[in-house]
Parts: sequence; C-alpha cells; structure tokens
Amino acid sequence: MMRKTIVAGGGALLLALSGSAFADGWGLGAKAGTLGAGVEITKAFSPMFNARLGLNSYNYSDDRTESGIDYDGELDLKSTSLFLDYHPFEGTFRISVGYLFSNNELDLDAKGTGQSVTIGSTPVTIDPGDRLKGTVDLQSGGYVGIGWGNAGQKGWGFSGDIGVVFQGSPDVSLTASDSLKAKGVTDADLRQEEKSLEDDLDSFKRYPVIAFGVSYGF
Repeated sequence: MMRKTIVAGGGALLLALSGSAFADGWGLGAKAGTLGAGVEITKAFSPMFNARLGLNSYNYSDDRTESGIDYDGELDLKSTSLFLDYHPFEGTFRISVGYLFSNNELDLDAKGTGQSVTIGSTPVTIDPGDRLKGTVDLQSGGYVGIGWGNAGQKGWGFSGDIGVVFQGSPDVSLTASDSLKAKGVTDADLRQEEKSLEDDLDSFKRYPVIAFGVSYGF
C-alpha cells in the first residue's frame, strides 16, 4: 500500500508541475530502459547538482522455467525513482545516487500441460485444470550509477544512465488449486517451493539499470 501511495503521489506531482509554467533550472524528459518507459522532472540547484523525479512503467510476458517448473510469466514494472545527480565538470556527465520506490511484480502461472514436476518434496503431474500460481514482489532499494545528460541546462539534450538498484531479495508467494492439493501438495511443499524460487531469483537483489532518452531544459 505504501509503495502504491508513493507512486500515485509522484504521479500527482508530475502532473501538477507539467501543467504549470517552468522556472529556470527545470527540465522534463522521456526515457526507456530496464525499468520500463518513463518520464522525469529535473530541478537544478546549482551548476553541479540536480535532482530527478521519475515515473516508470512497462508490462512484459514471457515463458519462464523456475525450479524445473514451466510458467507463463508476466513482469509488471511500476516504480518511482528519486535521484540526486552530481555533475563534477558542470556538463552532461553525472554521478547519481538515490532510491527506487518499487511496485514491480512478476506473476507466474504454471502451465497445465501434463508436466511431471516436484513441488517442494512431492512429485506431481500438473494437468489441465490444475493451477499453481505465484507472485514475486521485487523490493525497493538504493541506486548508484553514472550517466549523461543535464536537463537543468536550457534546450534539448540526450540522456543515458548505467547503474544498479540494490533492492534485496524478492518475496515469493505461491498458491495451489484444490486439485493439486488432492494430489498430495501440502502447504509445507508450497513454502519449500517458495524458498527455492527465491534462491533461483536471487540475481534480482541487484537490478541493472540501463536507460536512454531525451530531455528539454527550461
């Protein structure tokens, strides 16, 4: 709930600012990258320091195999970023630190195609009509990176970011249909499978950020 409130509040701020007259040192940008497509507002406090508020969103569907189980996966990216940029040469090169408020989520739905798998410690066949569904919540975390672009300067410009979000371990939740439970899948099996999934997705603890875009400074 808190993350959704933060994202909604960031959106309200973005709309309010974009609908008003910009003073000197403000900029507006659009970008796309590993956080999804997004928009940013930049405020320059000095020739060397800027602050950026960004909103990012994207949906992506793909097949995934996790812990030996074939899933239909859907990645739902929704986040708000708040970065502080340091421009050591008062130009476009920047060193950035900040925080990503994440509402990112990965939904998993096991394919009921008769695959024989092990859920927890119980061997089982997932037939059509059986349901094994999972939700993977990706956490908020701190950001460090470098980039190019300075929307605090007047006129059009290009921007780019390369960095990483340290968002901690993902939180996995699994549910099984009554038909799978009738085949012997227990709550203990689901908890064991959740732990296995969290281990498989451990790479998400450090989420890479690569983004490119355009900006305009007022």
